Amino acid sequence: MKKKNTKEQVEPISLHGFFHVHIKDPDGSIVGDSGVIPNVVTDDGFASFLCALVTKTTGSKQVTHVALGTGTATVTSHTQLNGEIMSSTQRQAITCAVSNDSRKARITATFAAGFLSTTSNLQNIGLYNSSTAGALMCGNSFASSSCASNQAVNVTYDLIFA
Repeated sequence: MKKKNTKEQVEPISLHGFFHVHIKDPDGSIVGDSGVIPNVVTDDGFASFLCALVTKTTGSKQVTHVALGTGTATVTSHTQLNGEIMSSTQRQAITCAVSNDSRKARITATFAAGFLSTTSNLQNIGLYNSSTAGALMCGNSFASSSCASNQAVNVTYDLIFA
């Protein structure tokens, strides 16, 4: 009798994310640019946003909003963004696009001029499942950039599954 091959084929799945933040003057010129920065997926990001969503588990979460802050880098144990800007427009709803032949989700959002009441030094970003409370899926910090109340911020965030 021929012995069966008991080795399982394994196809590892990973999530890489990158974001790009632009601060724009009222005339449209870019005055702050984070560059392309890799993100950190939180423990809850893996558990509630990825694993629970794929298995359609009660309480699974989906990214719906992006937040900016003045705090430090995100680490995997974080549940909130350090120094998140708290105002009436603290988080922005996202637009997401995924092509049929891609393993990438592109998330975009714009914080319109006036989202800040005073000049702040922006230095981190995070993706959430809610406009107010909710859970932090992923984020990270970037070089501090001054943003005035008359400036807008454009965000592009790519989540790449490989």
